[in-house]
Amino acid sequence: MFLIFESILPIFLIVVLGVALRRAPFIDHSVWPGLETIGYYVLFPSLLFLTLATADFSSIELGTVSLVALIAVAVVTVLLIALHPLARARGMSDASYSTLFQTSSRWNSFIALAIAEKLAGPSGLALVALVMAVIIIPLNFINVIVLVWYGTGGRSMATLVKRIAGNPLILGCVAGMIVNALPFGIYQPLEQAIDLIARSALGLGLLMVGAGLKLNDALRPGPAVLAPTALKLIVFPLIMTGLALAFGLTGEPLIIVVLCASVPTAMNGYLLARQMGGDAPLYAAVTTVQTVASFLTIPAVMWAVAQIAGG
Repeated sequence: MFLIFESILPIFLIVVLGVALRRAPFIDHSVWPGLETIGYYVLFPSLLFLTLATADFSSIELGTVSLVALIAVAVVTVLLIALHPLARARGMSDASYSTLFQTSSRWNSFIALAIAEKLAGPSGLALVALVMAVIIIPLNFINVIVLVWYGTGGRSMATLVKRIAGNPLILGCVAGMIVNALPFGIYQPLEQAIDLIARSALGLGLLMVGAGLKLNDALRPGPAVLAPTALKLIVFPLIMTGLALAFGLTGEPLIIVVLCASVPTAMNGYLLARQMGGDAPLYAAVTTVQTVASFLTIPAVMWAVAQIAGG
């Protein structure tokens, strides 16, 4: 387990660096929104596109991995919807419940991609990108629907469709899969240019994770923070592990799909909560606690799954 922790440690060190840089007096705070925009619209779509466009899927159980990921999302969705009456009975507002839903179902692909590259190299990246390509559309659709239904902002279906269709991560995944299926590859100089851009995506993404954490909001976490933390870092990985084993996944595919379920929630849900009437301060607190707790839970989950995969 210590070796797994050491292999993941560099990722979390970059997150901690992001925390420090966000609070450094020599960096203008106005720089962070611009970096986030560049990463979201340019760097990460480029990484996803190139990873999927050049990946060799011949040795990957595409159908099984995709099915396991989709069923896991469906199971988690049903579980979270079933928890709504309990959350309301405990005094949680609908806006706060929408944040519980988001932080329990979304996953931070920045962290998953970085860890997968560290653990398994290009094949690990390809597997995470495949899972993203399969579930990023239904996850975004489901979470926006929940915010429309339970949030206080209110949005039309036209806005919902526009938000999903214009998602740069979705577009990058779709474009990469299309190019992968073509009988010819990417023009070499163009591929090299995209590769140079994509290389900066993971480092910047992890810095942005750290920069976005709200440490003061999470010093005394209550049930509204601890519940989605347990659901995301413990329950979701257990569901994914059970489904992966039931469908016969072993070895690296098993480890990577469980990794995708084990990482903390995505930071972009905070902006969605703020724009669509969710509980944004609660989202920031949950994200912080999940990220800190995942320092321990991800190595533990990876160690346990590695024992299963190796056995």
